[in-house]
Amino acid sequence: MSKAAHPMRHAIALSVALLLAACSQSQVENSEKSAADPGHASGEHGSSSSAGLPAGREAAGEARAKVKGKATNQSCIDCHGADGNAPIDATYPKLGGQYGDYLAHALQAYRAGDRQHALMSPQAKDLSDQDIADLAAYFGSRPSQLRDLHGVK
Repeated sequence: MSKAAHPMRHAIALSVALLLAACSQSQVENSEKSAADPGHASGEHGSSSSAGLPAGREAAGEARAKVKGKATNQSCIDCHGADGNAPIDATYPKLGGQYGDYLAHALQAYRAGDRQHALMSPQAKDLSDQDIADLAAYFGSRPSQLRDLHGVK
């Protein structure tokens, strides 16, 4: 490799590193707004859903969360708790305060069969796009008990 190619490679690598750092900082700055606005990801407050769903309605989502599914005769709250923060089994996720888009994508994947779970796959099979958007809006708006590993040593 010529000597002239080394500075060019370093310049490209530095540019990529700076671009990634700028993007990462942008994500950090936006995360406070996202966490404080849980409905943003499910189509509320004028933003669109990355899941391609209609705007979610919290009240409709709360009502839908109480409907017993035909496949298991259980509702969302039967397994995850009224606010999505009291699962009946430690292996079941807490849904309260989760990003609406994450919940919507997960439900779409269960419905399509791309994500498999003995209880969730049949529960999600008959959900409409509006049902999914509503459930995502409802559980996304609940108080969060979610934790991450920031600061854990």
